[in-house]
Amino acid sequence: MEQAARILVVDDELGMREGCCRALSAQGYRVEVAADGEEGWRRLQEGGWDLVLVDIKMPGIDGVELLSRIQALDPDIVSVVITGYATLETAIQATKRGAYDILPKPFTLEDLFLVVSRGLEHRHLVLETRRLQEERQRDLLALAEEQSRLRTVLDCLADGVLVANREGRLALFNPAALRLLDLRQPPAVGSPLADLPLDPGLTELITRGPQTDDGHPATVARELTRGELSLLASVAPVVDDSGTRLGTVTLLRDITASKALEQMKNQFISMTSHELRTPLAAVQTYLDTLLGGFAGELSEQQRVILERSGERLKALLEMVNDLLDISRLETGRIERQIVALDVAEVVDQVLDLLAAAAEEHGVHLQKEIPPGLPRLEMDREELVRVLTNLVGNGIKYNRAGGLVTVRARDSGYYLVLEVADTGIGMPAEALPRLFSEFYRIKRPETAGITGTGLGLSIVKKIVDSYHGRIEVQSVLDRGSTFTIHLPHGGQKTSG
Repeated sequence: MEQAARILVVDDELGMREGCCRALSAQGYRVEVAADGEEGWRRLQEGGWDLVLVDIKMPGIDGVELLSRIQALDPDIVSVVITGYATLETAIQATKRGAYDILPKPFTLEDLFLVVSRGLEHRHLVLETRRLQEERQRDLLALAEEQSRLRTVLDCLADGVLVANREGRLALFNPAALRLLDLRQPPAVGSPLADLPLDPGLTELITRGPQTDDGHPATVARELTRGELSLLASVAPVVDDSGTRLGTVTLLRDITASKALEQMKNQFISMTSHELRTPLAAVQTYLDTLLGGFAGELSEQQRVILERSGERLKALLEMVNDLLDISRLETGRIERQIVALDVAEVVDQVLDLLAAAAEEHGVHLQKEIPPGLPRLEMDREELVRVLTNLVGNGIKYNRAGGLVTVRARDSGYYLVLEVADTGIGMPAEALPRLFSEFYRIKRPETAGITGTGLGLSIVKKIVDSYHGRIEVQSVLDRGSTFTIHLPHGGQKTSG
């Protein structure tokens, strides 16, 4: 609750000062009195006063002198002169010494209340103005400090930063952006992004703002080349609380070294895989020859050893083939025959291929494919590869008497494929790394199951290459469900 104003009445007339004190106290003010200028000055030095009523003619320190001292002590105290000698000269002297107003004697209570009210309102406005000015100065200082910190952070970043407003004009940049774009002179703030040496598609993306297919703001990454540099540009929208786009922030990252390293890795994998496949195939031929009895009869122990060697060799060949597939997918060196595929037909093909493996493990296969689904525009072998990996895993990581179900449905923009099993499931902490290369879950239940740890990585790369996505849900000891969303062209199958 706001405290009442504190008022001092300085007058050598007892009736005047006591009358003012009683009248103003009745209005809710905190009022005290002083009988002369000297007492008034002592009381004023205590501090905390809002308004002073000062008589001009007083023994000792008169009103004019007291006004001068008040002005020097605290110029924000409102001084009102009460006098029976209200001449023009008196008014001029009082005003020069900081008096706010003059109240000639005799005066009515209404006159007193009005001048006091106006004086206190004046003091409130003065103090509030000063407070706002000080607050503005603090805010400006804080803003300057914040901008300085922001500039320091931006200048230290190795990645380039470009900030544009909603009209596609440059608002902020850092030295790294100038270096990555090979700009010798900094561009002017407010200049159009079209003046910068950016890919036209990227400039358009920044100007119109990245968004999803349904029109919502989104972050988009795009690669571009600047001379010998390979850059990754990530464009993110800047929106206010209501969702209105204010502009964009573009992060430019130099990926030249990582691209070169990736290329070297792919070349090494491809070369090594090719070099391994030929001798492995030869060893497989020798094993088949021995197991076929062309080199003489085998004892039971020899046959067991050769069969186990063949199984290990087959797993090694599968890994080599997986490595070659990953290398082709990552480098784009893969030939595709894009056709309109009937999903039900491809699912039947995959289930026929894996029927023997399912029977061997005691696992049942079933499908739930409604008629009239849209056809998928993709390479048949890649769709077979995706489903074979997922259904095959559902068989391998299942229990005797378990079930693997393949479902399909149309969700509008996507055709959704699900492969669900009733197997051993996976712990929640394993799911984020599930599609990484060579990642395998270490559990006692999986110790005897062979695999390369590349199958799911290949599945994800294939799905990603068709602008789809794959998700997984799993409960330990209850099973897993892999869900694939693939865009379709809207063409319906017959039936």
